Amino acid sequence: MKAATLIISSVFAAALVSCENPADQTTDATTTEAVETNEAPAEGTSYALADGSTISFVGSKVTGKHDGGFNEFTGSFTVDENGEVTGGGIVIDMDSTWSDADKLTEHLKSEDFFHVAEHPESKFTVTGVEKTDEGHSISGNLLLRGVEKNITFPATASKDGDVVKVTAEFDIKRKDWGIVYAGKADDLIRDEVVIKFDLTATPAS
Repeated sequence: MKAATLIISSVFAAALVSCENPADQTTDATTTEAVETNEAPAEGTSYALADGSTISFVGSKVTGKHDGGFNEFTGSFTVDENGEVTGGGIVIDMDSTWSDADKLTEHLKSEDFFHVAEHPESKFTVTGVEKTDEGHSISGNLLLRGVEKNITFPATASKDGDVVKVTAEFDIKRKDWGIVYAGKADDLIRDEVVIKFDLTATPAS
């Protein structure tokens, strides 16, 4: 009887782990309407994204989660005379989407999710950077699937010699960008998606 109880308890515990929402471990980005951006470039030195930079995401459903990201993107940051990041932007080639399952990767590119055929690029344009007690708060317009919203999230931004490093981990709600595919009735997809930036930039040529 004890053995049976132990087995049942183990199965129940495993089910609980598989149902955890990765977004519970990250900060919710604040999402508002897109803001107007200054067409004139910010004053300072331009640093272009370097090899080794990554943009990834984690999506989840009732029974588990999937890791993914983008293999192709370009961008830069503007750094002022004090070594502080003041602006920048990123352009993502959505056809370079990857995930931990080939079938899922193709589904993510379909109109159920990113609709890459109609929206081949996504963009993030920095609209503000503020220092905080923990590091920095970055705001920017995120254009995804033809919908543009402004998001604000915690980040770290630092400059060491000729290298600028920006990292962040936060979550957004996919439905705010018109990604409303629900998934299977018995395995619904969660609204929250974790976004991870691990970006390195060096002086633009």
